[in-house]
Amino acid sequence: MKKIITYGTFDLLHYGHVRLLKRARELGDYLIVGLSTDEFNQLQKHKESYNTYAERKYILEAIRYVDEVIPEKDWQQKTNDVKKYGIDTFVMGNDWQGKFDFLKPYCKVVYLPRTPGISTTKIKNDLK
Repeated sequence: MKKIITYGTFDLLHYGHVRLLKRARELGDYLIVGLSTDEFNQLQKHKESYNTYAERKYILEAIRYVDEVIPEKDWQQKTNDVKKYGIDTFVMGNDWQGKFDFLKPYCKVVYLPRTPGISTTKIKNDLK
């Protein structure tokens, strides 16, 4: 079984998120999503989500491409997660290009193109 992992906040879930999850899942047999906890978002990412961790987790678990959701508590856990879950491929949007290349000794690293015209930031700005 080929395991894939990706990470994110996935707040105000939109079709760009779903498209990323679908494309990530197509790279393997089992997709794990590392979901940023509320504490991680506030203390390390310096942002606040509209939806709580529990709400975002609930939404992600309802998406057919997602097999498992785990908490992302800090920036440093990725290497341990890759080893712990036997990950074959790490996937992120290409806005993170090169930032996770340190995982290449442990798994394949893939940066997928973002979906044009949509982002959580755009949604928030449009609502203002």
